[in-house]
Amino acid sequence: MASRTLKNLAEKDQPVLAKPKTRKTSNTKGSLWSLFMVLVAPPSLSLTIIYLFGSGRRYRALAKPSWFPSLTIIHLGSVGSTFLMSLAAWLVWTNDGFHVDSDALPLYIAQISLSMVWDPLVLRIGAVWLGFLFSMLNLGTLLACYWAFGKVNPLSKKFVKPCLTWVAYLTLVTFDLMFL
Repeated sequence: MASRTLKNLAEKDQPVLAKPKTRKTSNTKGSLWSLFMVLVAPPSLSLTIIYLFGSGRRYRALAKPSWFPSLTIIHLGSVGSTFLMSLAAWLVWTNDGFHVDSDALPLYIAQISLSMVWDPLVLRIGAVWLGFLFSMLNLGTLLACYWAFGKVNPLSKKFVKPCLTWVAYLTLVTFDLMFL
């Protein structure tokens, strides 16, 4: 009898939610608008930086090894990387990942900022040593994004992998530019 009373008390001590959990209804119009904004704003900003700052004549004039990319490839790769990271961030955002993992949003903003700074810093200003430092920071930030995004949405990790490859390649190019 005493065990029955304890069992009843244990059941009554369960926390009661103020509101029952309801399933979120998807707002298709809002989701499409957010997808449009996330996929258009960062690549547009990247294109604007490329247009405003362009690239200096120094990179074109260098006697580069054959594996160095042309300026067109660098610009297309940078915009493509920004697009893929934006898509990965949107996938994390739709799963409430920026609320679950508090590091995901600052890491994404830092990675996008570092990737946009590399082009004018290395190609226009010619600060290759500083550009290499920024490339290493960008690579580390991108790796942290890979881990943080993967915790929330495994599909978003697949969009970050090409960005990791691209930034690693640009880091290697920047390292070799220091000695040319």
